[in-house]
Amino acid sequence: MNKQDIIDFFDQLAPSWDTNLIHDDERIGVILDYAGITKGLNVLDVACGTGVLIPDYLSRDVKKVTAVDISSRMIDIARSKFSDPRVQFLNADIETLDFPEAFDRCVVYNAFPHFTDPQNLVRLLAESLMPGGRLTVAHSMSRKAINAYHSRGASKVSIGLMSESELSVLFGAHFDVDTALSTEAMYVVSGIKKTP
Repeated sequence: MNKQDIIDFFDQLAPSWDTNLIHDDERIGVILDYAGITKGLNVLDVACGTGVLIPDYLSRDVKKVTAVDISSRMIDIARSKFSDPRVQFLNADIETLDFPEAFDRCVVYNAFPHFTDPQNLVRLLAESLMPGGRLTVAHSMSRKAINAYHSRGASKVSIGLMSESELSVLFGAHFDVDTALSTEAMYVVSGIKKTP
């Protein structure tokens, strides 16, 4: 998988992304509960797209959201939709960023299969979190549905979504996993950063 292919793929989809998006508020609410998104937290939203979770973060009265996406067109759309001073959008490769501050929470929503090196990504995100911070990887559909969807049109930019048990093992080097589920409705793996 080539990063430029990923950028091109999502740049092309960006103008129609919100039109084609299915946003299930109930599922999102459950996912953000697992992610521990509550008032006053500093959140890193990885592969934020057009900012689909931004209203949900803000409705929970977070202190700040740093939303990152590798697609400039996704970020441009997100910026045009949200002007809340609590939100900062960055068009960047998350795997090359060095943040000046640590985050309380990190969420990778509907994007994990598009990263070429999941083990490295989990390690880097662990480094971006403060001790006791939480990383959550989630999808608002089943693993089977995600993989079937990607096989139809996104196979060039997706490595496939691993099982929740496999991802829990990857998390285990840096996180104490307390949620690992894969149902017909959603996929969630979440854990608290281990203290050294």
